[in-house]
Amino acid sequence: MTAVAASIEQVRSRIANAAQEAGRDPAEVQLLLAVKRVESARIREALTAGATLIGQNRAQELVATEPDLVDVPHETHFIGHLQSNKVNQVMRWADCVQSVDSAKIAQRLDRAAATRGRDLDVFVQVNTSGEETKAGVPPENAGELAAVVGSLEHLHLRGLMTIGANSPDPGEVSASYTALAQVRDAVVGSGEPGTSEAHELSMGMSGDLELAIAAGATMVRVGTGVFGAR
Repeated sequence: MTAVAASIEQVRSRIANAAQEAGRDPAEVQLLLAVKRVESARIREALTAGATLIGQNRAQELVATEPDLVDVPHETHFIGHLQSNKVNQVMRWADCVQSVDSAKIAQRLDRAAATRGRDLDVFVQVNTSGEETKAGVPPENAGELAAVVGSLEHLHLRGLMTIGANSPDPGEVSASYTALAQVRDAVVGSGEPGTSEAHELSMGMSGDLELAIAAGATMVRVGTGVFGAR
């Protein structure tokens, strides 16, 4: 077993243990590998070891690595801040965009999807910690943005995404994840077209995935825990 494969197994074990501690089925939580600054060969190694989901933070890295991986079954999510001038690049290679944080970017994605004759899965990114350094719509505006996304013909709203609070206090980190779950419940129950299936919660990373799973995460984004510091 390679080092990457062993690390994936360790992370899967953490996910399973955290889910069981929370009284949840481990199968409810997907592992997405955050592959920022990871070369194609190591991504391929992870996919060969059984990983199926990868997340790219940068459009240029997405464009550089995806052509090398077309023969390996996987699903690619774009998880970084998306600039308008990168929409077409991302649209070519991404199966899902998790970082929709404005009506403008949602509408750009919808037009690009229409041009390509496809639909696109998306998440609305919410800044639940209120930190100025983080992207995402404020929680109080998330419902409005979700309704916009839900109304667009070529976008499918799968759920919400957040980056946990940057704090040594587990309670504060947990609160940022619980807040996203509450926003999700409000979105799903809003009755707005296109929002009723937005059940997924993408939250939690290498250092705090247990807290995210306890709060209801359905997808955790792990990079360092598998590939090491980069």
